[in-house]
Amino acid sequence: MRTEYEFVLPRGYVDESGTVHRRGVMRLATARDELEPLRDPTILGPDDPRLTIVVLSRVVTSLGSLPMVTRHEIEGLFAADLAYLQDFYGVINFGSDEDVEALLDAQRTGEATASTPGGDTATVSSARRSAAGETASADTSGVPAADTIPDDRARPVGRRHAIEEVPSTGR
Repeated sequence: MRTEYEFVLPRGYVDESGTVHRRGVMRLATARDELEPLRDPTILGPDDPRLTIVVLSRVVTSLGSLPMVTRHEIEGLFAADLAYLQDFYGVINFGSDEDVEALLDAQRTGEATASTPGGDTATVSSARRSAAGETASADTSGVPAADTIPDDRARPVGRRHAIEEVPSTGR
């Protein structure tokens, strides 16, 4: 039985030194991974958006060359990367084998068309780009911008078309 899955973030986590970490590993969640965070006094309940951060920090076992993945790193992700990890989590934990394979195949296809030299990490130097007159552009791993995806076109498994609202419980 497979319990760990590699992923590649659409944009990547940028650490304090400017290194971008895109490749990582997520393991399957256990019941404890979903229950233990509810005992955390900073989590207000099952609908608290911070619950996602805590759960992901428990199941993401590696990210680039970071020695450890904590809440701090998950909180520092770009919104697109957080949404990607939420979708990835849902597919590997609750999807069928076919869903998982479709997600991994889509990821491999995106990797092949948008691979970067140096593997899972790259150094960002906005000062160097500015000096050269270049503008920084986000790497979206071959995913078209949301406004260019026709409504009738099927999206790859595990990718969001837009930000989805979390239902509130009248807090």
